[in-house]
Amino acid sequence: CGRIEPMAAQYQHISHGFDPVFDERSRVLVLGSFPSVKSRENEFYYGNPQNRFWRVVAGCEGCEVPDTIAQKREMLLAHGIALWDVIASCDIVGSSDASIRNVRPADIGRVTGVAPIECVVCNGAAAGRLYRCHLEPVTGLPATVLPSTSPANAAWSLNRLIGRWSQELG
Repeated sequence: CGRIEPMAAQYQHISHGFDPVFDERSRVLVLGSFPSVKSRENEFYYGNPQNRFWRVVAGCEGCEVPDTIAQKREMLLAHGIALWDVIASCDIVGSSDASIRNVRPADIGRVTGVAPIECVVCNGAAAGRLYRCHLEPVTGLPATVLPSTSPANAAWSLNRLIGRWSQELG
């Protein structure tokens, strides 16, 4: 699946650190690549307030944007959405997807063994590439790669992201 050459910055080997969100009613699995530094600090997904993930999902589902981790979990589960990342552990520099190496993929069976997943959605190209390489052979489910909700993806406005994501989450 290709090896990304080391960058000058310092690599750290990091484990994911928190569990997937899912239950027996989850039908859509949304996968990121690996938690950002902010998400790891907050011990939950999309912890960087500049990341538009929570606003996008709330917009797709016609909900208020959740504030707390409990509200975020509740919104996902109420709409049949499971959330996890492709990678269980890796070497990474900060939050840079481009620096990821020495990947140990997530045990996707934890989710697919319980939830009737019908659709896999990847949040951005890196998650899509990592999914195709490491998890699609396990699940047998193709993934739709959606534009990243990261603030680095400035080409996509919030409304444009909601419009595109709604096609998969709706």
